[in-house]
Amino acid sequence: MLRVDHDRWGQTQTDLREMALNAAHARSRERFLALHEIAEGACATQVAMRTGRHPQTVMGWLHAYNEHGPEALSYQRSGGRPPFARTSPPRLANRFEPRNARRPVRQLPKPR
Repeated sequence: MLRVDHDRWGQTQTDLREMALNAAHARSRERFLALHEIAEGACATQVAMRTGRHPQTVMGWLHAYNEHGPEALSYQRSGGRPPFARTSPPRLANRFEPRNARRPVRQLPKPR
C-alpha cells in the first residue's frame, strides 16, 4: 500500500488539506486534496475513481510528492497555445448597438 511521506517534508495531513484549499490553481488543489485523502487512509484507486482520474495519474502525484516534495505538485503551465485573451473589445459589446449602426440604412431614390 502506498503512503504519503509528509513527515519527510515537515508537513502533516492538515498541512496537505490547507495546501489543497489555498493553492492558486485548480489542478494543484486537486492534487493536494487527493494526497490528503490518501493520507487519511483512502486507497489511490478509490480516489482516482472518485475524481475521474486514472489510478496511475493519482499514484504518479503520490510518487512525485514523496520524491520531490510539495513543489512537484504545483501546476505550472508547460507551453502550448497561450490562454485566450482579446485585445479588442468583445463582440458582445456590439450586440447592444442599434442595428442600423452596423449597417448603413438604405436610402430611397430621390424623386425627379
